[in-house]
Amino acid sequence: MKDDCEEKKATGMPMIGDTAPAFYAITTQGEINFPGDYSDKWVILFSFVMDFSPVCTTELMTLASMKEEFEKIDVEIIGLSIASVYSHIAWVRKMKELVWKDMKHIEITFPLIADISTEVVDKYALQHSNVSKAQSVRAVFIIDPEAKIRAILYYPKMVGRNIKEIRRLVMALQETDCGNAETPADWMPGDDVILPPPSTCNSATERMNKVNENMYCLDWFLVFRQSDCSAYSPESEPEINPFPSALLEERKKIIRK
Repeated sequence: MKDDCEEKKATGMPMIGDTAPAFYAITTQGEINFPGDYSDKWVILFSFVMDFSPVCTTELMTLASMKEEFEKIDVEIIGLSIASVYSHIAWVRKMKELVWKDMKHIEITFPLIADISTEVVDKYALQHSNVSKAQSVRAVFIIDPEAKIRAILYYPKMVGRNIKEIRRLVMALQETDCGNAETPADWMPGDDVILPPPSTCNSATERMNKVNENMYCLDWFLVFRQSDCSAYSPESEPEINPFPSALLEERKKIIRK
């Protein structure tokens, strides 16, 4: 019997590390060719259950309200569901009339793919038979500028997605690419990053001997350092946390030892 991973591969379900399936689509913003139209950009491909879904409506409004924040980190957004372009347009126009939280007169200016034929849905395996045979599941694909799938999230239809967390996830991926590092739990832009673990005894010893004022070491396999990625600065990213002073003090204690 094939394991779950092999079965998913057999059905064509894209996985992390795969090249994102290419497609041509009609959208609310005109025709798009992916990935050609999105060279040098990160892409968030959102799939929605259906137009006029209450949960999806709040997600689209939140995405639209944060569009400039995503653009600052070179991210483009593409929405997708099994519906006609006319249904999408009606939904987009209705959302502009709604007021929710501090959002009003929200314009959805990113493209929503009209995928009645399910061509794109099928390429991304977004119809799960145990959920619905007529709707796409609520999924998120984070795709890098090389058209590689870097993260995949699935949500049940009754739970709205955390858009700020999705943005944080993209920034964490960008950080790891920029600084050859990894990010710890609850990492936020500006926080310390983790050095990849040493692969030999000698490199572990060398690392322990090279701890400096920009690093602190909990053990040979867990070494933190200050982020050196220049993509995020207080001027360009007002939400970024300053480098934690408590961690600086922790470094000094470790270095003094």
